[in-house]
Amino acid sequence: MVQKSPRQTNIQYLREQIFRFFDLIVSERTFLLFIAALFFVAGLVSPYPQIAMWFGFAVAGYSAVANDSIQTIGTFIVSNQDKKWWYLWIYISIIFLVTVGYSWYVYDGDVSHQRLLSKGFSEAPTTFSVLQLSAPIFLIILTRLRMPVSTTFLLLNVFSSSGEAIGGVIGKSLSGYGIAFISSIVFFSLVKKYGKFIFKGKPHPSWTYIQWLTSGLLWSVWVMQDAANIAIFLPRSLSFWQFLAFALFIVLGLGFLFYLKGDRIQKIVDEKTEIKDVRAATLVDFVYAIILWYFKIVNNIPMSTTWVFLGLLGGRELAMSLQAKGQQVLKLRVAALMIFKDVAFAAIGLLVSLVLAISINETIKAKLIEYFFN
Repeated sequence: MVQKSPRQTNIQYLREQIFRFFDLIVSERTFLLFIAALFFVAGLVSPYPQIAMWFGFAVAGYSAVANDSIQTIGTFIVSNQDKKWWYLWIYISIIFLVTVGYSWYVYDGDVSHQRLLSKGFSEAPTTFSVLQLSAPIFLIILTRLRMPVSTTFLLLNVFSSSGEAIGGVIGKSLSGYGIAFISSIVFFSLVKKYGKFIFKGKPHPSWTYIQWLTSGLLWSVWVMQDAANIAIFLPRSLSFWQFLAFALFIVLGLGFLFYLKGDRIQKIVDEKTEIKDVRAATLVDFVYAIILWYFKIVNNIPMSTTWVFLGLLGGRELAMSLQAKGQQVLKLRVAALMIFKDVAFAAIGLLVSLVLAISINETIKAKLIEYFFN
């Protein structure tokens, strides 16, 4: 057998990587053409605010629901795989319509539960740049890569009119991660240690009803927080027909999502320990709903629910590893790697949003430098 030289080995490795790259391009050609078309249309409609507004909303609605599905309905999907997808879709859609309908009626056409009335977001955009319309397209790309990025950072920051507003969103989101992480460690450590009877044997049928109620509560609270990410492109007060278009588009997007069973981003939930058990899914949803409700009543500054969700799952994984018997060091390493990976992906979304915000608005650039470095 002839031994290859280092140069021949390097050339062969490079050739293999090139072939893999081209195979990836071929396998993803439909998606890449779709993305290219979106960028083309974004450039085409950006000079026309009324058209650009609805284009941005449509892409943001699709991308935000697809990426953020893991936070709220991800556990709902994975623990109800034996149910018909359209049962789940109808249930979640009804809760969505009631939640945004209440906000639209009570808050004079505002569907964001006053998240967009906070400083820096209260004025609806009257003009749109190509980069602003491209923000949700970047979110679609990151979702395709299974990155749980923050839609709040990626979609809201590019429309902020003040550096203080962006700083407030980031500060609240990071505090949300910390509180969720610590609360999750404490709660799930107690559950693992003292709640063994809960997970003994097969779950009682009543757990399914409890989980549906808990998931519905969580979905409603999440919509109160994250509807702002989609509505940022639209007027702050929607007419009846505008509200109808807004609501129906999201409902149809939810139907597509349930039909695909969460699509690729669902893997973030699927890989977590024992999450397919309806009892585990119910507890995760319950804790998450309480944390989101707490931050809703603190103030009306928008926040990244993605960071809260990742803190919750990260704390749970660590708690489960600490309470595990046998190979504890190995399980702790796996949990730490999982936490690091999720945070790294979320940090990428934050970085992209800040780059876009700085590129779009020189005033924001100056204020951000002043806010973070002075």
